[in-house]
Amino acid sequence: MQYPAWARLCGALLTAGLAGSGLPAAADANNDSDHDPSRQLEDDAEAMASAGCPSWLPDATRCFAGQDTHGAYYWIAIPADWNHKLVLHSHGGPRPNAPRPDDPLDIDLRQYEVMVREGYAWAGSSYRRGGYGVRMAAEDTDYLRQLFVARFGRPDRIYLHGQSWGGNVAAKAMELYGEAPDGRRRYDGALLTSGVLGGGTQAYQFRADLRAVYQYYCANHPYPDEPQYPLWEGLPEGSDMTPDQLNARVEACTGVDRPPEQRSVLQQQTLDNIVGVIRIPAATLKAHMRWSTFLFRDMVEERLGGASPFSNRQVRYRGSSNDDALNRGISRFDEDAKAVEQLGDDAELSGAADIPTVTMHAIDDPIIFVENEWLYRRARQDSGTADSLVQIYTDEAEHSKLSTPQYAAALEALDRWVERQEKPTPASIAGDCQSREASRYDGGCHFDTDYEVADWQTRVYARQP
Repeated sequence: MQYPAWARLCGALLTAGLAGSGLPAAADANNDSDHDPSRQLEDDAEAMASAGCPSWLPDATRCFAGQDTHGAYYWIAIPADWNHKLVLHSHGGPRPNAPRPDDPLDIDLRQYEVMVREGYAWAGSSYRRGGYGVRMAAEDTDYLRQLFVARFGRPDRIYLHGQSWGGNVAAKAMELYGEAPDGRRRYDGALLTSGVLGGGTQAYQFRADLRAVYQYYCANHPYPDEPQYPLWEGLPEGSDMTPDQLNARVEACTGVDRPPEQRSVLQQQTLDNIVGVIRIPAATLKAHMRWSTFLFRDMVEERLGGASPFSNRQVRYRGSSNDDALNRGISRFDEDAKAVEQLGDDAELSGAADIPTVTMHAIDDPIIFVENEWLYRRARQDSGTADSLVQIYTDEAEHSKLSTPQYAAALEALDRWVERQEKPTPASIAGDCQSREASRYDGGCHFDTDYEVADWQTRVYARQP
C-alpha cells in the first residue's frame, strides 16, 4: 500500500517519538477483543508518524499523524499528564471539499484543545472524503479507534465526542460499533454537542422548504432563463456555480449583508418573508442556502441516485405577508420512497446505544435547531435507553463553539458518571462549571438548567401523509 510522502518521510521518526513518552511502541492485540488482525490495520499503525505539535497545545504534548488505508487523514495528541483516557472526535460538516492532511489539527483539535488540557488523549479523523455519508464517517471514526489501540494499547476509557453533523456520526458509531462480539463496550460514554440528532431526513427537511420559499420570492436560483430543475436537487448536473456566485444572488434579492437602511423596500420585505416563514435568523440565510444547494447536490446526486428524500406537498407555510399567495404559488415536490429509505438507513438514529451520553446544545443555535434534542430523546425513549441520557442547554446563540469551560464541565461529568456511577444533572454540571472550570478557562458558564426543549414540530413544518 502507498502512504503520502510526508508520512513515509516521518515514519522513521515514530520509534524515536515514542521513546521516553511512557507509551508502548506497539499494542498487544489482546488489549482489544475486536482488534482487527488484518495486515491493513498493522500497516496503518506502522505508518503512523510522529508530528510536531502546535504551540497552542500544552507543553510536552506528543502528536502523531497519518493517513489510513481508506484515505482518511488523522491527528492524535497525547498530553504529558495523560490520564489514559481517549476522546475520539467526530467532526461536523459535511465538508464539501476533499480532506487535507492538517484538517483534523487546524479545524478540529484547535477548537477543542481544552480536552487535551484536561488530560485526555485526543484523536480526530478527516473522514475518507468530503460530502455526505454518516455511515462512512462513523466507520472512519471507529477505524481510528482501532488504529489508536493498535498503536498505543487500549486506554482505560474511550469517549466519543461528536460536534454538529459529527453528533449524528458519533451517535451512529455508538449504534453500529458500540459493542464488541464478546459483549464488551467499545465506547464508555459519549458527549454530543450542538448535534444533528434528528437524522438526515428530518434534520434537512427545513432546508428543502427554504429552497422553495426562497425561489417563490427571489426567482433567481435558478433564473427563469436558466435550465430549470427540481429544487430538492440542489443544483442540476453539470452546474459550475460557486458559493460566491450563490451568495451574490442571495444578496441581490435580500440585501441580507447590508444595514437595514441600505436595503430597498422590496429587499427588506423579501428578507422578512423568507426568515419569517423558515424561522431562521437572517444572518444565517446565506449559510443555509449554501447547504441547501451544494450539500443537497452531493446528497441527492452522489448518494441517492438522483431521487428526492424530501416532500412539501401538503405543507401549509405560515409567517409571510400573504400566506395564501405563498401557498398557492410555491413550488411543490414529492419524496421518493427509496431515497427516504436510503437516507434513513445512512443517517437515522434508533437510540439503541445504552452508554452514558451527555448532550449539550445552545438554545438559540442558529444553524442546528435545539429541537433536534427532542428528536434524540424520543429515539432513546423508544429504544429504552433514555435513562443513560442527560441533556443540558446553554443560553448562547452559537453553534460551532460554545464557551470553553462548559466542555470541560460536561466531559468531567461524563467521566465521573462512568467511573463512579454518579449520574449528573443539568444543575450539577452547571454548578461544577461555575465553581471550578470558570476560573480555569475564559468564556464563563451559560447553562440554563430550567430549559425544556420543545417538540420538533414547533420549529419545523410537519409532513402530512
